[in-house]
Amino acid sequence: MVSKLSAQTDSQVVSLIRGLSMDAPLAAKSGHQGTAMALAPLAHVLYSRVLRHDPSNPEWKNRDRLILSNGHASILQYASLYLNGYGLELEDLKKFRQFGSATPGHPEVGHTAGIEVTTGPLGQGFANAVGMAIAERNLRARFGASACDHNIYVIASDGCLMEGVSHEAASLAGHLKLDRLVCIFDDNSITIDGPTSLSCSDDVANRFSSYGWKVMQLGEIANDLDALEDALLTARTNRGAPTLCILKSHIGYPSPDFTDSHEAHGNPLTAVHVSSTKRIMGIPDEPFWAPKQLVDAVRQHARSRGQKFTADYERDVSDLEDPHNWRAAWETPGSSSFESLLPIFDSTSNFATRQVIQKALDASLPALPGLIVGSADLTNNTGTKLAKQTAQSATAPDGRQIYFGVREHAMGAAVVGMALHGGVLPVCGTFFVFADYMRPAIRLAALSRAKCIFIFSHDSVGVGEDGPTHQPVEQLASLRAIPGLQVIRPADPNETIAAWCAAVDHHGPTALILSRQHVASVTDGSAVKFGAGIVGEPVAAPKAVLLATGSEVGLCATAQSELKNEDVQVQVVSMPSWDRFERLGQSEKTKLFPQGAPVISVEAGVTFGWHKYADQTIGIDRFGASAPGAIAMSELGISVDAVVRRVKDL
Repeated sequence: MVSKLSAQTDSQVVSLIRGLSMDAPLAAKSGHQGTAMALAPLAHVLYSRVLRHDPSNPEWKNRDRLILSNGHASILQYASLYLNGYGLELEDLKKFRQFGSATPGHPEVGHTAGIEVTTGPLGQGFANAVGMAIAERNLRARFGASACDHNIYVIASDGCLMEGVSHEAASLAGHLKLDRLVCIFDDNSITIDGPTSLSCSDDVANRFSSYGWKVMQLGEIANDLDALEDALLTARTNRGAPTLCILKSHIGYPSPDFTDSHEAHGNPLTAVHVSSTKRIMGIPDEPFWAPKQLVDAVRQHARSRGQKFTADYERDVSDLEDPHNWRAAWETPGSSSFESLLPIFDSTSNFATRQVIQKALDASLPALPGLIVGSADLTNNTGTKLAKQTAQSATAPDGRQIYFGVREHAMGAAVVGMALHGGVLPVCGTFFVFADYMRPAIRLAALSRAKCIFIFSHDSVGVGEDGPTHQPVEQLASLRAIPGLQVIRPADPNETIAAWCAAVDHHGPTALILSRQHVASVTDGSAVKFGAGIVGEPVAAPKAVLLATGSEVGLCATAQSELKNEDVQVQVVSMPSWDRFERLGQSEKTKLFPQGAPVISVEAGVTFGWHKYADQTIGIDRFGASAPGAIAMSELGISVDAVVRRVKDL
């Protein structure tokens, strides 16, 4: 194994990181240098002694993952990536937080090499790490340690552990006994407002112990590199539980003006303050001090370590008995690999689309070795139940069914972490109204282009008797507003099958919006490919176009038949996906909407957004009501009679 850097080099590297952690925010007039300064020794120990990583191959599958959950301290990670040769250079650090730079204010996966997840909203990165640990263990259990055997490290702040998502995620990790997960809690007792005593008196150690975590009290070793190394190497060998390392640090250290001050959380250091701190550290008082000899030494050390790790791995993985499934899990075969296995529905079929998705999941499972499915205590209700599959657990880590419990916040973020880890295609489900609990994770999934699938059933006031608290009306509009999120609300069984294929083929996150109630098969499913399509035969010179999604497509088809009996011709268009429709050329769009025919949208939710496509709208611009589903729909204006009347009134 590669020898360590000298003690003198280590000391200079820590000072260099601290210097850059002050210089970049000073140049940007924006940033958070305090935590980065305090954790410079930790970052250096992680990258130079603990992490198994290869800067020349940032996507190496078996690398250790490091997540900076307190992403506001991004300059700490950027400085480390620069030093270790991940492609960042001083010019990138000088453009910290500037438009188009490789060093944005918070780490963004896919934007900067070496960043594993997009962090910033506190607690999300911690929960992402739990998902990564689930993925790592499942792959190791199924394909062997030669294929997958690494650790997940996450640095978390007081703020991360205050956020509710951390409670759910920590509870889940403890229950599953995810022993390749190591969380380093930066216990500096500071938030933006001031000392944590203003708002929090949690006993973090006992809290995590109660979840089933192994807790290590590291104490005052934030500046002791050897002690940090010993602690982290011990933590990664703990078995039977995830590990929390509580590290007491001093924000802003070694600033003579802002150490242990809540002001150090932001950007208080002037050039004078930076100079006085550099004087204490004994480094030149010059911006972005980074002597080439020192940087080259660190990079050479990182390169030598990394090449040894990857060479050993490639030798071991070449001996796998079944490398095809291992590689297929990572590559996620497209829908063409399982289309022939999927059920086909004729006009007599009548299923809730949540039932159809379950059939699609089971049918495609043999062709998708990375598929893992779970739900937040609504497994059968949402169709996210894999038949005859073992539940994921500490004793069955190879299970491909996950019971997340009543933890939507953690489920959403964990699924994003699983997707960004790679090797798995995670699918999770809950009632659509609870998408609100998952919105931060869904937004970050879209921002990071995480390939995961969110299944939301009970998609309208058709939920029925549970009433307005459980009847989504505004959720569909809110998800459609998220850039980069593919949203599909299929009309019937055939569109549901097509929607599943579209989700698997999409390079990013997808939300599938499914019905509780049964719906008849009225389409051939082709509308999903283009985002919209004519139901049945095109109508020449229609009086109106009925534009609908989900169960309302069948309703419009019935209205079309009634109107036809009265010699009124209308065309029905199913529009399962706005975002896919927007990819069409203008000529393709206009084919669906004959010139001169007014368009009436019909959807059991708020009408917000529909005016882009429709001249008139039928929807529900109020909260729902407790009643049997069909009655709730009718009383709130979603009925065949309401559609027929609207057309006649034109």
